[in-house]
Amino acid sequence: MKSLLLLAALSSTVASAEPSVSLARHDFFYAGEAKTQDLYIVRKGEIVWSHHNPGSRGEISDAVLLSNGNVLYAHQYGITLMDAEKKVLWHYDTPEGCETHTARPIGTERVVYIQNGHEPKCVVVNVVTGKNEREFPLKVGNPNGVHGQFRHAELTPAGSLLVAHMDHGKVAEYDDEGKEIWTTPFPGPWSATRLPDGNTLITAMKLIREVDVSGKTVWECRPEDLSGCDIRGFQISTRLPNGNTLVNNWVNSWSQSLDPDKVPEQAYEITPDKEIVWQLDAWDAPVELGPATTIQLLDLPGEAEDRHFGAFR
Repeated sequence: MKSLLLLAALSSTVASAEPSVSLARHDFFYAGEAKTQDLYIVRKGEIVWSHHNPGSRGEISDAVLLSNGNVLYAHQYGITLMDAEKKVLWHYDTPEGCETHTARPIGTERVVYIQNGHEPKCVVVNVVTGKNEREFPLKVGNPNGVHGQFRHAELTPAGSLLVAHMDHGKVAEYDDEGKEIWTTPFPGPWSATRLPDGNTLITAMKLIREVDVSGKTVWECRPEDLSGCDIRGFQISTRLPNGNTLVNNWVNSWSQSLDPDKVPEQAYEITPDKEIVWQLDAWDAPVELGPATTIQLLDLPGEAEDRHFGAFR
């Protein structure tokens, strides 16, 4: 049974008498795969910044807020870097027949991204000069199945790139020359992150699993572990300093109803014992966030761009 239920506040006043059931439990940056491109910053339970592109083409699969207020997001047919005033600082249009679903900042001048396609590849681009400074090919399960090749990749603290090979059934770690330095099999991985102790947290649509360096499972969570929850699809999970795991619960807005009274919660904070201590249900105005893919907590230490990729810093 859920240990705590969070109902989204319909105003700046928290609906519950207990502070721990407030939408303000975390400050966060939020985006999701949806028919329109929508981005939000939520602080103290209120939306303080948002960006909407109702005429957009392509879903947001990856988004990150930098410490200087800039926003980097990958939206299937392109990648955009804009400032807090929504001025576009750099943009990349994906070539015909290709898709880009993930882009991560390296400092403030470089971006590493993966391009799905018949010849999939990893690219490091200097967003100041606009020049590609490194690229290398990536193997996939199906070169013709462009959409299903990759979703998320993440830079590790050691300066490598952890890639979820969704159609290849594995997670692989690469150095900046494109050499595979670690891999583990995993069914349909959507995302993977490296934890401080060296373990790897991997997420697929119906599975979250932590593995050690040998690939051995040390913890996992499945939908059936979360009693009473309507799990439509996990995508990205984050391990918090308190040991809990934050994961989104994505709803497909193309094939499923988005009636606020029928959709499930958008995110859960889960203890190691798989009890839910927080859940996000923000489908109604004024805190109407839409489907969940990325939830970047802003109350965690460190800066999103404080990563390097080998020699690129």
